[in-house]
Amino acid sequence: MGKTTLAADMAYRCAAIGGHRTLLWDLDPQGGSGFLYQANPRKVGRAASLFHREGKPKDLIEPTHYKGLDILQSDDSLRSLPLQFARIGHRTKLANLIALLRARYRRIVLDCPPMMNEVSEQIIAAADVIVCPVTASPLARRALGQVRSEVKRAAGSHPPILPVLSMYDVRRTKHREIAESEAKGWPTIPQSSLVEQAAWHRKPLPEFANWSEASRSMGRLYAAVEVKMMQLDCF
Repeated sequence: MGKTTLAADMAYRCAAIGGHRTLLWDLDPQGGSGFLYQANPRKVGRAASLFHREGKPKDLIEPTHYKGLDILQSDDSLRSLPLQFARIGHRTKLANLIALLRARYRRIVLDCPPMMNEVSEQIIAAADVIVCPVTASPLARRALGQVRSEVKRAAGSHPPILPVLSMYDVRRTKHREIAESEAKGWPTIPQSSLVEQAAWHRKPLPEFANWSEASRSMGRLYAAVEVKMMQLDCF
């Protein structure tokens, strides 16, 4: 399971299960979250304008088909965002915008870009919890180490990182070894074709396969995130 599918699913559960007014904010220029939620692509790129002095997130927020869940979708203008942040040198711009949105939303889920850059620094400064999907491979575990190093460099011990063992196949010896050692105690999402089908259905997993082990695993992950949020007094 990739980060976009994970973010889209968590946002759905925040609204549908937790009953929280929720915003899914897509900061990845590829725009996967908007696609999964059937949002109409913008003809004019405006997503990066939110970070200008007069940017107003509420002007670009759209409702989804699901009660209590809105989306702030991405577009190509976000490709210039790392350079924009580097130029203005304001590492809390995203955090300031989120602070304004908290008056309206109890949960704000960020779909992050796939690389570490100036946008990552903004996200670290703004986030309460970072959920990091990790596959059972050396490269993925190395990437988790890089995320941890970046958080420590940028913000010390905050925000906490919740690693998730993703695309886990119990039939594979190496997967079992990792699950029983360095990933012991992590939330685990099994490898499943149903997860991939979310992009085909363009719906969150609970909407078409809530009976599945994949969906139950996502439910356990959502519960773990909510426990973290409660510990941080984010209610």
